[in-house]
Amino acid sequence: MNTVKYSHTNLIASDWKKLARFYSEVFDCDQVGPVRFLSGPGVSGGTGVENARLEGVHLRFPGFGPEGPTLEIFQYQENLEREIAYANSKGLTHLAFEVTNMDEICAKVIREGGWMLGNLVRQEVEGVGVCTFVYVRDPDRNIIEIQMWDHP
Repeated sequence: MNTVKYSHTNLIASDWKKLARFYSEVFDCDQVGPVRFLSGPGVSGGTGVENARLEGVHLRFPGFGPEGPTLEIFQYQENLEREIAYANSKGLTHLAFEVTNMDEICAKVIREGGWMLGNLVRQEVEGVGVCTFVYVRDPDRNIIEIQMWDHP
């Protein structure tokens, strides 16, 4: 029987140190292990990127124990640009964090170089509760959903 366990989500950054600091300061993510410098035939073969050279860190997502999933923030020596993602773009569009103080986290997002994408709203989800949420962008324009739940 095969066991499956979620491991990590990767963000490729224009400045991995700046983006790692953003997620650490705003969402209390903690660095796991050393800074990683990766290159060579194995990295190129696994990624499909010729002459891949990258560095960055893994940050533990908050709310999990020491074996919980991480946010991998890397920067290639040569990053490619891509179209900016929107909430209704196909594919992976956002990370989500559940918080207890929306105002505090939104203020931190702005203070640390991100910005508001939408407006704070309350949405009832039948059978689940009321979700107060907003979409924001990190300094590299990745979308983050910040949410707070009132369960019945």
